[in-house]
Amino acid sequence: MGSIPPITKNLLIINVLCFFASIAFASHGIDFDELFGLHFFLASHFRPWQLFTYMFMHAGWQHLFFNMFAVWMFGRIMEQTMGQGRFLFYYLTCGLGAGLMQELVQVMQYWYLGFGSFEQVSLGGTLVPMADYLNRWNTVGASGAVYGILLAFGMTYPEERMFIFPLPVPIKAKYFVMGYAVIELLSALSLKGDGVAHMAHLGGMLVGLLLILYWRGGNGKGSRRGGYRSYGNGNSSWDGLRRWFSSLTKKKEPHIDVTYGGRYGQEAAYRQQKKEEEEELNRILDKVKKSGYDGLTPEEKRRLFDITKPHS
Repeated sequence: MGSIPPITKNLLIINVLCFFASIAFASHGIDFDELFGLHFFLASHFRPWQLFTYMFMHAGWQHLFFNMFAVWMFGRIMEQTMGQGRFLFYYLTCGLGAGLMQELVQVMQYWYLGFGSFEQVSLGGTLVPMADYLNRWNTVGASGAVYGILLAFGMTYPEERMFIFPLPVPIKAKYFVMGYAVIELLSALSLKGDGVAHMAHLGGMLVGLLLILYWRGGNGKGSRRGGYRSYGNGNSSWDGLRRWFSSLTKKKEPHIDVTYGGRYGQEAAYRQQKKEEEEELNRILDKVKKSGYDGLTPEEKRRLFDITKPHS
């Protein structure tokens, strides 16, 4: 299985520490959820930093366990694929996007129900001041960032087969992600409130989708940054979107090489390295044909020697 990469490990540690800290401080009358959970922005308890801190708060053991299990299971793979810096940026941005989506949904609910014209609201027969009621709109949890990780895994390794309880057969990652998205959408549209921020989950997936499509097709140069390769040679994110939807209907190799997972990852990385060397060699030889060997830069001469020399 290998060791847990540093960003994933630190995310697990921070979330667990925050959970234990919330329990410890609660015994002294300090409510971490009130301080660091994401309040509705029109509520008096809202603070801007809550858009980031809310994703490190959790409502209970079960909430914490399932989120951190997903971070451990999929986050370590995506960190090895993306690189540490980009994975952390992706995780936090998906969490931020989920928080903003939750705020947008609450704004729509606030105006649709006409809460702006009420001074009190009835809860179980008890009249509660509207200011106190709005402060109860409080969101906690890393689920938005987790759903972004799930989306990234499904888009990066769409053909990877996964065993999902209680299904008796393995399911491809791309269908797993699409199924989760459909379930969340149907749950969000349900009239029955279950206390789960389903639209925030979808917000994390949406932001993750936009980020990945931008990285795949935004520059069109096949660049590499932080160990994470761009996804193709398109000129826009719309090209990335078109290629992704095409990948859902046909089987193909993932565009990002696996750098984590033993022999398979090593073989994939070796094939990619040989492909890059071949492309670079062709470019240098084309330059030799046009301007001769003396027209090469010292670096190109060194690379030509390194690529063509025999290896044991």
